[in-house]
Amino acid sequence: MSESVDALILDLLEWIGPGERRYDEVIGAWRTSCPRLPVWEEANDRGFIEHHVEAGTTTRVSVSKKGRGHLQRERGSSASM
Repeated sequence: MSESVDALILDLLEWIGPGERRYDEVIGAWRTSCPRLPVWEEANDRGFIEHHVEAGTTTRVSVSKKGRGHLQRERGSSASM
């Protein structure tokens, strides 16, 4: 994957933050149809995102343990998770 996608994945993980965000909010901000910038798709494929689905509620997403570790390794102490 390109360095730009890797950097944007880190930005996505930081943007989601330590809590949860609504799925539709995340998709609205991060989904792209550009085949060269599959940030959302790549973050999911790498296991950096968790989906929380409960009947009768809005689906929410958060950064997985693996994603938090990746962010910490790549951004060091500047990562606030």
